[in-house]
Amino acid sequence: MAARGRNVIALIAAQDTKAYWYLTRGSGAVSTILLSASMVLGVLTSTGFTTLRVPRFLVQGLHRNVSLVVLIFIAIHIATTVVDGFVAIGWLDAVIPFRSGYHAFWTGLGTLSLDLMLAVIISSVTRVHLTHTTWRWIHWLSYVSWPIAMLHGFEVGSDRHAAWMLWVNGTCLAVVAAAVLARLGTLTRVRDARLPAYRRANEWTARR
Repeated sequence: MAARGRNVIALIAAQDTKAYWYLTRGSGAVSTILLSASMVLGVLTSTGFTTLRVPRFLVQGLHRNVSLVVLIFIAIHIATTVVDGFVAIGWLDAVIPFRSGYHAFWTGLGTLSLDLMLAVIISSVTRVHLTHTTWRWIHWLSYVSWPIAMLHGFEVGSDRHAAWMLWVNGTCLAVVAAAVLARLGTLTRVRDARLPAYRRANEWTARR
């Protein structure tokens, strides 16, 4: 009976560990997808994207809400990793980059990405107390946070070379790259549209 009881306890402990493992893997993959979606929505917001069916305020609201949901899944990802204890990652490693004993550099990139995201979200919450220029410069950190998070995902995790995870990462890269290229194209068209007026103003000034 005693031996059977020990076996049951060991089985329960093994199942709990396995649950942490699944949660870590799943929350990491979902975080990647949601962070990429937040990036795309942020780019759409910056371009002034709007239609009759999709007004701009709806895109902005989705961007904010998705960004907050990302933090929830990242928190699950961190908590399950630390509690599982399979790798040498502690609570401080979640906020201080490059101090973990497990793949220090690549794990540190994940921590750095989180810190940058927190800075962006805090600046958005306290936006009324910041100048527009300050808020905008801080918000640009999101464009740095995303590729750092992707590098973290490419090099850390038991599923990083699995076909389904490669497909997820590849799709996220393609979608975000397309959104950024569209944004750059919009900036180029705006610049080209303004250039003739700028030249006319210079010519008028020269004639005076």
